[in-house]
Amino acid sequence: MSDEACKREDRRSVDPAAVEMLRIADREGYATIWERYEKQQPQCSYGQLGTCCRICSMGPCRIDPFGEGPSHGVCGATADTIVARNLARMAAVGSSSHSDHGRKVAQLLKAVADGSNTDYRITDGEKLLAVAARLDIATDGRSLPEIAADVAAVAINCFGNQDEEPLVFLEKYMPKKRFERLKGLEESLYQATGAKIGFLPRGIDREAVDILHRTHFGCDHDPLSLVAQSVRCSLSDGWGGSMIATELQDILLGTPTIKAVKANLGVLEEESVNVVVHGHEPILSAKIVEMAQSPECRQAAEAVGARRVNVVGLCCTGNEVLLRQGVGMAGNESHSELAIMTGAVDAMVVDVQCIYPALADLSSCFHTRFITTSEQAKIPGALHIQFDEHHADAISSRIIKTAIDAFPNRNKGRVYIPQHTATAVVGFTVEEILKALGGTPQPLVDLIVNGTIKGIAGIVGCNNVKVQQDYFHRVLTTELIKRDILVIGTGCWAVAAAKAGLMDLPAQELAGPGLQAVCKKLDIPPVLHMGSCVDCSRMLNLAGAIADHLGVDISDLPLVGSAPEWTTEKAVAIGAYFVGSGIPVHLWPLPPILGGPAVTRILTQDAKDVLGGWFFVEEDPVATAAQMEAIIMERRAALGI
Repeated sequence: MSDEACKREDRRSVDPAAVEMLRIADREGYATIWERYEKQQPQCSYGQLGTCCRICSMGPCRIDPFGEGPSHGVCGATADTIVARNLARMAAVGSSSHSDHGRKVAQLLKAVADGSNTDYRITDGEKLLAVAARLDIATDGRSLPEIAADVAAVAINCFGNQDEEPLVFLEKYMPKKRFERLKGLEESLYQATGAKIGFLPRGIDREAVDILHRTHFGCDHDPLSLVAQSVRCSLSDGWGGSMIATELQDILLGTPTIKAVKANLGVLEEESVNVVVHGHEPILSAKIVEMAQSPECRQAAEAVGARRVNVVGLCCTGNEVLLRQGVGMAGNESHSELAIMTGAVDAMVVDVQCIYPALADLSSCFHTRFITTSEQAKIPGALHIQFDEHHADAISSRIIKTAIDAFPNRNKGRVYIPQHTATAVVGFTVEEILKALGGTPQPLVDLIVNGTIKGIAGIVGCNNVKVQQDYFHRVLTTELIKRDILVIGTGCWAVAAAKAGLMDLPAQELAGPGLQAVCKKLDIPPVLHMGSCVDCSRMLNLAGAIADHLGVDISDLPLVGSAPEWTTEKAVAIGAYFVGSGIPVHLWPLPPILGGPAVTRILTQDAKDVLGGWFFVEEDPVATAAQMEAIIMERRAALGI
């Protein structure tokens, strides 16, 4: 079924597998995220504009930005103060979620290095040495565990650092020109205003706590100060927490390499025990994949009449095991309910983030065991099996045994697996991209300079029930590659592109002549999967490598970003750290800032001159592609290319 046919038949999704499952939901009366969204209509317009406040018990206060209602909250806060505080809190939560992910990986590396955890090991010694060199850690004559201990110590210190100096990871990874620009900006603002307005983060935890303090009742009411701290906190994630998570996961689990995988609900197998891993942290899911392949688990599955244990992924945990272990991808965030509705999922195992609590109730309609594993993500109605990295093998085996035990209870008459899959070539880390180019960024720079590739667009993001599932992702991506713009990205966008076949080699034919020729020569697709949403740090690393190679700031490069179906507070932090790094970012749906005109102006106009990156909003994917191309061409002209 074509995209247009799907669009005509169901306004909820353009994915034919999703459309088939939604018909079942309608027929059987299963509640889904789409049905719950309809029941919420009309949604609060004050909330959509960001002009509601409930940080004290005198509220909640609502400011009417059109002048017909109250112009101030009870305490005197203006619409701009309220909007900026709400935005800052979103940035703090979003940064904390990804950075806390990085903390756990750093602690695990420490435990592996000192020998207290033997269920994991240093898998990529070359990556460890590369990270150590980046951090100026001595390696000559030292063992890998000794080096790993020092890397872990530096990473862990980034979370609790109390000095005024910038994060070590940020200082060592951020391009020199960008670091100097942000440092100079702090100094110039201090001279102009007499106030400390920081952009370079000091400690990862500190910047989030700073936001929580300054947004307490009776503290910071200055929109500029609040927005600046939002960017600072977000940068502590992008160049700190997320960078730590990505780099150290590569050390422990292996740096992904290029491989072909299958994506969409058709990766579920009717004759196998199906285990779906969902969430964001691969420390558990990688072990589940490993243990599922053990002789003991294979024999146990066969004993109950199953062919094998088939582990598949959803959302960003799925992206992680897809990249490293070649696991099939069942879908992105909005597929989580649809996967259970196939009746073929014996266990859905979740860790943290982007997990609908409704999945517990839906699982109870089937034989599916819905298993939570983190103390940070308890869900009523779920079976909780607490994960502990020090007993990872045993706990993973227990989880798989739970799925095997559920298999005989499957109602075969209710099993329906949409037979839709697409092949995706994935695993384009910075290391793999540079390897394909001969080891340095120069060939990519040459292709951009001579116009064969106009520029690079990074797309990230979720699914949002306000946007037809995957439609914006697909159309925007197709429009960009048609314009000879290389597309890279992460997260649920990456899954959408994979399901649509945009990461397969035949997609080369959809690209413009320049990009198509490059992709055919290198035998790669025109759309590159770089990982989970925490792996947006890989995109920062690639941008930084090009900037340092040329001796320019990231803001000088023909780069642009988009979050076309964004949903979560993490997306706010990701968008803010891209803008803070000098990259313009497109957003849709509308962010909750339009009720604050000063905040809107700072983020969409002033930031362009101050940071070199800014936000812009557009609801049409074709028009978005045109704007992104215009930005790229403007930057090319400024570089004289």
